[in-house]
Formats: sequence, C-alpha cells, structure tokens
Amino acid sequence: MPPIALTLLSKPGCHLCDDAREVVAEVVAALGDQVRAPITVDEVSILDDPDLLEKYSEEIPVLLINGRVHNIWRIEPARLRAALLKEDPC
Repeated sequence: MPPIALTLLSKPGCHLCDDAREVVAEVVAALGDQVRAPITVDEVSILDDPDLLEKYSEEIPVLLINGRVHNIWRIEPARLRAALLKEDPC
C-alpha cells in the first residue's frame, strides 16, 4: 500500500506553523500501527517556492494529505486522526 503523504506548508517564524508541526507529530506518533499504510511527513517552506508563496501566503500553515488541502491555519487533532484512519484519507 502506498504511504500516506503529509506535507506541512509553513514559513520560518510562524507560531501557527510551530503549533501545527507539534499536532501532526503527536497524532502520527499516537496512531502507531493503526493506520492502513505508512505515513510520511514533509515540511515545505512557502518562501522556497514562488508558486506556493503566491497561493498560500495568507493561509499558512497548510496541511496537505496526499497533495490535497486538509486544513489551513489550525490543525485539529481529532479531524486529522479521523482522516488518517479513513480508507481514503483525502
């Protein structure tokens, strides 16, 4: 089964990004082997990509699951957990 790819779009100095990073790490760690596929977590600074900067400059942090927007600004642990446990987490 292909991994579930989580991508956190952020930028340096963003306190909401710091909070989102913690929530993602906590949820992924708590799920352990309950998920149907391995989970990969990547973080991308919107400052490194002009397209992302233009698209998301006012919305970070943004959490993508398999390339699709899951949440902006605040990541809710229960919602993320439920999405990761679904058969199709997108």
